[in-house]
Amino acid sequence: MNYTILLLVAVIFIFLIIIIAQAIIYKKKLAKAELSKKILDTSVIIDGRICDIAKTGFLEGVLIVPKFVLQELQLIADSSDNMKRNKGRRGLDILNELKKVSGMTVEILDRDFKGTNKVDEKLVSIAREIGAKIITNDYNLNKIAEIQGIDVLNINDLSNAIKPTFLPGEKITVKIVKEGKEKDQGIAYLNDGTMIVVDGARKMINKKIEITITNVLQTDAGKMIFAKYEEKHFNHHQQHHRHQDHRQGYKHY
Repeated sequence: MNYTILLLVAVIFIFLIIIIAQAIIYKKKLAKAELSKKILDTSVIIDGRICDIAKTGFLEGVLIVPKFVLQELQLIADSSDNMKRNKGRRGLDILNELKKVSGMTVEILDRDFKGTNKVDEKLVSIAREIGAKIITNDYNLNKIAEIQGIDVLNINDLSNAIKPTFLPGEKITVKIVKEGKEKDQGIAYLNDGTMIVVDGARKMINKKIEITITNVLQTDAGKMIFAKYEEKHFNHHQQHHRHQDHRQGYKHY
């Protein structure tokens, strides 16, 4: 009898330890989620890059989509304008895809503010109320939120931060796709969309050429790169060595 009682007490004790451990783990997860709540606006959902970022694991916590944002997406998806309709449907597809991302929690928040019809003002009000950050790529919302002390994560800033960096004098290979505004300029683009203005390349449209970086400017719209192309004439022996150097040391874009 005593053995049975001791066994029962031991089982109950172990069971209580398991319950307490689970409660502690849940509390930590909940605290972590509370500290990392992020609200998505309409523009960042339609943009779609938020889903790719989430898949990398750089985002954590809870992604909150206010019901009025979801309604705005549905309204755009029902638009008679084909372009708007496609954007709206893309946004809804992105939300469904986000819900499937491992480790990511997406919540629809049924909260509205009757005092205003402006979505940006509602987003700022909710962020202040629940202590959340706003994820957007909208310049105006970014500024409005910052003025009112709301933390903003702008994915355009993230995109600019991770673009490749170049130094004056560095050589890269690009394809000239169109003429520039100034005389003898050609325009090329990196894979991330960064524009390169190349002096001396107007006649090289639709050709891949080796250029030399001359300057890199950071603007509100993003990064702009300036470069020059110097056409050279080589004999066959020089061209062979140039080709070897090109394969070994230069970057291609």
